[in-house]
Amino acid sequence: MKQHNCIIVRGGGDLATGVIQALWRAGFPVVSLEVAAPSAIRRQVALSEAVYDGRCTVEDMTAVRCHTYEDVQQTWEKNQIPLMIDPEGKAIADLKPAVVVDAILAKKNLGTTRDMAPCVIGLGPGFTAGCDVDYVIETKRGHNLGRIITDGTAAANTGIPGIIAGYGKERVMHSPAAGYVYGLVRIGDMVEQGDPVAIITGTPQDTVSICTEGMLIRASLTGLVRGLIRDGYPVTPGFKTADIDPRKEELKNCFTISDKARCLGGAVLTAVLMDQKKKGVQKR
Repeated sequence: MKQHNCIIVRGGGDLATGVIQALWRAGFPVVSLEVAAPSAIRRQVALSEAVYDGRCTVEDMTAVRCHTYEDVQQTWEKNQIPLMIDPEGKAIADLKPAVVVDAILAKKNLGTTRDMAPCVIGLGPGFTAGCDVDYVIETKRGHNLGRIITDGTAAANTGIPGIIAGYGKERVMHSPAAGYVYGLVRIGDMVEQGDPVAIITGTPQDTVSICTEGMLIRASLTGLVRGLIRDGYPVTPGFKTADIDPRKEELKNCFTISDKARCLGGAVLTAVLMDQKKKGVQKR
């Protein structure tokens, strides 16, 4: 099976979703490849939720979990995004895409190689343009965000989240222990610093009757709950579990693709078109 100009995006998290939207709106058939248990915390704007729910709609596009290539073709015909559980990228050899985009954002290369497609793009640190990918997209917030790198690497990972309204690492909450996370609030809720936002239990719980015993994760600052990991997700100490936006007036931001994701999407689309122009490829 081969689809002209098919683009495979490895990943379906919130940043990958911005990339997928830009490509899909431009008319490219896109397939998203995900792991069996995605850990996105910005779940309202991550197509990876289709892994759990079968389908997921973010803004104007819908992803559908597909099991076969026939499912993929039928999903394309409905102008939707096929999503497959395929962390190893086995579908790449079968679909023979024109472009592979690694948008896993793992801060390292988890197996993407330059021979996977005529054009291979890597987002963030862990890739070297001209070596394991053709282009690298800068993902660090600041002046160079979205820059297309044709030779070399993106800025090294600092481990510090980008600054929003003067807050960086304070915006993100991590698990203090191993266990299973259950939210005590919902994405979009307003919380005060110190409020309980989630609880960690030693064993899986019935999510219908909320668990009452465990270790609390408290709000690191006052603001809107922008992201919260899925109920029952198993975590290790230090695992990213929640994100707070201190801009109380920006409720809509919790449910729309971020400025950063849109910037990366535009950069990837530009790199794809730039590569096609360079190689004289006509979009079909």
